[in-house]
Amino acid sequence: MIPFNKPYLHGRELVYIAQAVASGKISGDGSFTRKCHDFFEKRYGFAKALMTTSCTDALEMSALLLNIAEGDEVIVPAFTFVSSANAFVLRGAKLVFADSEESNPNIDACKLADLITPRTRAIVVVHYAGVACDMDPILQLARQHGIAVIEDAAQGIDSFYKGKPLGSLGEMGAFSFHETKNVIAGEGGLLTINDPQYIARAEIIREKGTNRSSFFRGEVDKYGWVDVGSSFLPSDIVSAYLFAQLENIDTIQARRKAIWQRYNTRLSSELAKYGIGLPVIPDFATNNAHMFYIVCRNLDQRTKLIDGLKAEKIHAVFHYLSLHHSPYFIGRHDGRSLPNSDRFTDCLLRLPLYYELTDDQCDQVCDAILENLAAQ
Repeated sequence: MIPFNKPYLHGRELVYIAQAVASGKISGDGSFTRKCHDFFEKRYGFAKALMTTSCTDALEMSALLLNIAEGDEVIVPAFTFVSSANAFVLRGAKLVFADSEESNPNIDACKLADLITPRTRAIVVVHYAGVACDMDPILQLARQHGIAVIEDAAQGIDSFYKGKPLGSLGEMGAFSFHETKNVIAGEGGLLTINDPQYIARAEIIREKGTNRSSFFRGEVDKYGWVDVGSSFLPSDIVSAYLFAQLENIDTIQARRKAIWQRYNTRLSSELAKYGIGLPVIPDFATNNAHMFYIVCRNLDQRTKLIDGLKAEKIHAVFHYLSLHHSPYFIGRHDGRSLPNSDRFTDCLLRLPLYYELTDDQCDQVCDAILENLAAQ
C-alpha cells in the first residue's frame, strides 16, 4: 500500500526527546519550546510565537483574544476544517460562510464586502494547501471596517505572500504540526501574534488565565488568576520532536517540492482531456508543497478514481465537506449558494505526498491515475 501520509523521523527527534526527559522538565515552556519560539520569531519575523497543543487551540486562543462574544459575526470560508469555525462558535459568534474562488479553494476576496455587517468582528482566511489567499484586498477591506483578520495557516508553514510569511499578515496566525503537515510533532500548533497589543494577554490566556509567565520572568512576585484562559501549552516532548524537524526544514521542503513537481510534470499534459484540473499557484503566492491535489470533473469521476486507486493499493482521499451543509450547521445557514465550495467538496482529490515517498512510488501513482481514467 502507498499510504496517503506517513509520519517520519528526519534527524535528532529521539535524541531531543531523551534530552527533554533527562532535563527533569517535560511540561510546557521547557527548553525545546523556547527553541521553537526563537526559531519561528527569527526565521519568519513574527512579533510573538507561542507553541500550542494544536492549531485548533491556537484558533481558540485568537477568539478569546478578540473577545468574540454572542451576537458577533465572523466570516469563515465554507471549504475548511471544522476548527476554523468551531473556535468562534464556542464564543457564541454567528458564522457567515464565504465561497471559494473558482480557480482554487481559497476564500474569494472579491465577495467578502457583501458579507460584512455592523456586527462583523473578524475574517478568518484559510491558506489552503499552503497557498496564500489574496491578502491585500482582504486586509484593506478589514482595516476599512475595523475588522480583525485571523490566518488559519494550518497548512502554510514556510510559504509566503508577496515575500511575507503566511501567519505574519493578519492580527494573528495559527499553524499545525499534526502528523500530516510538512514539519510534524504528532500533534501540536503555533499561535503567531503580529499586533503587539495582544502579546501580554496571549501569554495569560495560554497559561490558564494566570500571569505565570510574568512570574517566571521576575516581573511579579507571585502569580494568580487574572483573566479567562485554558491549558494551551504543549509538553516539551512535543516541542523536542518538532525542533529536530525545524533544524531540517530546508531539506524537508526541498524533497516535498521535488515530489510535487514530479506529480505536476507527469500529469499536467494528460489530465485536461479528462476534464480534470491541477493546483493553481497565483503569482503572489509560493508553493510549500503541502499537498498535491487534482480537481475531477464531477463526483462520479472522483469516486471511481478513488476506488480504482484503492484496488491498486494507493490511498488517495477527498477533503473537506462544505461546512454550510454539515449536520450541525445546515439549519443555521442563511441559504446562500456557495457553488465553488460545493464543487471542491465533490471533486477535489488529494494524492499521497510525504517526505519518504520515492520517485518510483510517485510514478506508480501517476500511472495508476492515467490508467484508471482511460478505463472509465
